[in-house]
Amino acid sequence: MKNVKLTIAYNGTNYSGWQRQSNARTVQGEIERKLRLITKQEIEIHGSGRTDAGVHALGQIASFKSNLSIPINRIAFALNNALPLDIVIKSVEEVDMDFHARYSAKGKKYIYKIYNDSIRNPMYVNHSYFVNGNIDIKKIRESSKYFIGEHDFRGFMSSRSNVKNTIRTIYSIDIYKEENFIILEYKGNGFLYNMVRIITGTLLDVALSKINIENLDYIIKSRDRRNARHKAPPQGLYLGEVYY
Repeated sequence: MKNVKLTIAYNGTNYSGWQRQSNARTVQGEIERKLRLITKQEIEIHGSGRTDAGVHALGQIASFKSNLSIPINRIAFALNNALPLDIVIKSVEEVDMDFHARYSAKGKKYIYKIYNDSIRNPMYVNHSYFVNGNIDIKKIRESSKYFIGEHDFRGFMSSRSNVKNTIRTIYSIDIYKEENFIILEYKGNGFLYNMVRIITGTLLDVALSKINIENLDYIIKSRDRRNARHKAPPQGLYLGEVYY
């Protein structure tokens, strides 16, 4: 028996998210289907976490256990020849038997891309959030400081989530510009369902003068999803890296 770790990148545009579904096309479903064809075994892979429909990944991690006959160093080659072009296996390695892609994770990095211009660029429609207002990046940097550290982020979690422990720690939020893009990089010990998108939407509301920065402390402490309001769309979000 071997325990196998996959590092995966994918364009989430054409998928109903990561998690396998019986009636929809998903990234996990595609990889499992191709693994079944290659190995002639029923293999269930476990991801570090789910991503929503339209969300992308640069470094998703998955793991599975199996008695493989194919050499480990051939799995990436075989899968990449079989998978759709919008999913790539970046690396495959054998790991200790107690490794689990989800439960062994110590933290994650998410990236959110905002395309800020007066007119939409069709090349970036499915890969960023188009905002044509005057975004004050200094306000984003200033307001992001309210979210650093350990907080109860219940007010920044989707109502569809049933997680009981909503305390998380954000280590850093780095904000920078690349031409017309404003890019936010979040690093933390974990993130609630839709947490990055809701925080991003809230930061944008401050930058667009829809929320006063002085209200952020109250919004966070209120633990009320209605106060955070704006949730940024999925196409600007990327799972950047998982830390172990």
